Amino acid sequence: MNKYESVIIVKPTLKTSEIITIIEKVDNAIKKVADITEKQELGLKKLAYEVKGNKEGYYFVHEFEVNEDKKQEAISEIERFYRITDEIIKFIVVKRD
Repeated sequence: MNKYESVIIVKPTLKTSEIITIIEKVDNAIKKVADITEKQELGLKKLAYEVKGNKEGYYFVHEFEVNEDKKQEAISEIERFYRITDEIIKFIVVKRD
């Protein structure tokens, strides 16, 4: 199993209920291709630079594991989901040791 970590930043203008809905969708998208081992909500933080007109964002971290033979498709699918979700203003997926 390969271990990965994903950090997403969500628009700060969203209501709490909208944020919960987005995170549930993110969880479901990851669960389709990987096993979530841990998730954290880091809360509202100031961004180092303005992203899509936002100076702040809600940070969320997901750690997950992917089978060796499906890792490329899994990561591609997760990143595709992040790209098409308008509420996510920035993301990164990295492999952990």
